[in-house]
Amino acid sequence: MSEHVYKTIELTGSSAKGIEPAVENALATAAKTVRNMRWFEVTETRGHIENNAIDHWQVVIKVGFTLDK
Repeated sequence: MSEHVYKTIELTGSSAKGIEPAVENALATAAKTVRNMRWFEVTETRGHIENNAIDHWQVVIKVGFTLDK
């Protein structure tokens, strides 16, 4: 078993389609600059209401990634 050291960052993703696409948007954007992402944890979920209906979702996640040795 390898010994890892993780760093965490907090991201907020949004999507009009739902919670999972909001998480996927956050991870896809982070993947452009962050290497070695290993896990995420949803810490907050909220939505925006427009004309008495859900307009879009926002999801805050913590993302853990391993540091280079």
